Amino acid sequence: MKKMTALILALALLVFSLAGCSSNNSSSASGDDGDKVYRIGICQPLEHPALDAATKGFQDALTEALGDKVEFENKNAQGEQANIPTIINGFVSDKVDLILANATQPLQAAANATNDIPILGTSITDYASALDISDWSGATGRNISGTSDCAPLDQQEDMLVEMFPDAKNVGIVYCSSESNSKYQADVFTKELEKDGLTATPYTISDSNDIQSVLPTACQNSDVLYIPTDNTLASNTEAVKKIAVPAGTPIICGEEGICKGCGVATLSISYYDLGYKTGKMAYEILVNGADISTMDVQYADKVTKEYNEEICNTLGITPPEGYTAISNDQ
Repeated sequence: MKKMTALILALALLVFSLAGCSSNNSSSASGDDGDKVYRIGICQPLEHPALDAATKGFQDALTEALGDKVEFENKNAQGEQANIPTIINGFVSDKVDLILANATQPLQAAANATNDIPILGTSITDYASALDISDWSGATGRNISGTSDCAPLDQQEDMLVEMFPDAKNVGIVYCSSESNSKYQADVFTKELEKDGLTATPYTISDSNDIQSVLPTACQNSDVLYIPTDNTLASNTEAVKKIAVPAGTPIICGEEGICKGCGVATLSISYYDLGYKTGKMAYEILVNGADISTMDVQYADKVTKEYNEEICNTLGITPPEGYTAISNDQ
């Protein structure tokens, strides 16, 4: 009788053990990592409303999805390019679960630092030029994907022609060390030439060149175009002090620059862009999505906006369908 009781107890323990294994396997298959806390490193080159909004959107998306199971290490290079590789290498040494590269320079630094940790970019205009990919197909084929802040450049050029139909000479101002800016300048130049306009590049190497380059650009141009350029984005007041007194209007690649020194832009929401990037991060971290095959994604909508203050100063009336940029943004 004792042997029978012992046998029954042993069988009961075996059944309980197998049930526990089945439960664990089911949890693993569903992508639930239990108590795991995901650690994410965020690198941003400088403080700027557009980049700040993208970072916030990214963090909000993941916090909504993961709650207290995600931790962010948010690092800002404060405009010093030399700080960016140091920040990225710190993330790699700490073995974070994912890196958010907010702008081109952090993306390039992260790409050089690791082939293993997933890297998501945001506020990147063109991944092919940023990563030197000649046969671009939409996905990078490696541990990198993300979102692009490139509003349709042909539509930006259409806006310039719509607002300034008598313009003949367009100056394109950008920082020569920012590959995404050069990409936009090249594409915008081709669009201008299709409409018979003359495009002239005016490049700066850093903010110190603005005082010498901008007066010449204004003097020789009917309209200026500034793409999404981090150097100029952080120096819009200096640009405004030259361009507005000269009476030279500026079409801008994004809202932040337009709010500082431009007359109009075809804008996207950087918060929404960051939020979309956060959803991509969730798919990678929790659901095991293969980042190497994930296509780079773009903003869902664009908006025609104008700077009411500068337009009034220059005597410009925007066409129908333009929305004034709010001073509260």
